[in-house]
Amino acid sequence: MSLKNKAFLFIGLILIADQALKIWVKTHMGLDERIRIFGDWFYIHFTENPGMAFGMTFGGPTGKILLVTFRIMMAAVILWYIPKMIQRGAGTGLIMSVAGICAGALGNIIDCAFYGLIFDTGTVFSPGFDQYVGYAGVSQFAPEGYSSFMHGCVVDMFHFPIIQTSYPEWFPLRGGEEFVFFRPIFNVADSAISVSIIYIILFQRKTLNIAMGVKEKSKSKS
Repeated sequence: MSLKNKAFLFIGLILIADQALKIWVKTHMGLDERIRIFGDWFYIHFTENPGMAFGMTFGGPTGKILLVTFRIMMAAVILWYIPKMIQRGAGTGLIMSVAGICAGALGNIIDCAFYGLIFDTGTVFSPGFDQYVGYAGVSQFAPEGYSSFMHGCVVDMFHFPIIQTSYPEWFPLRGGEEFVFFRPIFNVADSAISVSIIYIILFQRKTLNIAMGVKEKSKSKS
């Protein structure tokens, strides 16, 4: 199998795993419901993210369309560029890492673009409250959907609150408040992006520069 086909197969496998888990969580759990997996440090905790990483949002529905459009453009560029990188001599490790980033982006794009069309309930923007609001109950597939194209929310579920304690009373500004590490809740797509980026930074930066056509500056001789 060619490296190009391996990369696209890898993307497909990540998308299948990502969407299968998201759909199961969406159709079997209520919003903010959680299931203990191991001890007090690993839960399946169902949340919906209407915006960017860590739940950040901007511009309401218009900002969401801009964000989804940007994600689609970036994923399309990566898909187009993978064969170019192979032609320039990029190795398997780099290509698979870039494919992982692309798969992660596509996985979250599917949620944003289509989940509002295929499920009966979901987190939606409330003009009255000027923020996104949740819902009660468990979602089901529905032809009418709960929102329009590009207005769905990303389904997140992995939660690793490894350390749960409180800031000491003397701590500036946050004394006595709850401290949780690791607080963010994420999904398979997010994991694919994060692991791939870390791998590239640690092991593939030089190869990435070559594949992108970036020439390294020669060190001047003393």
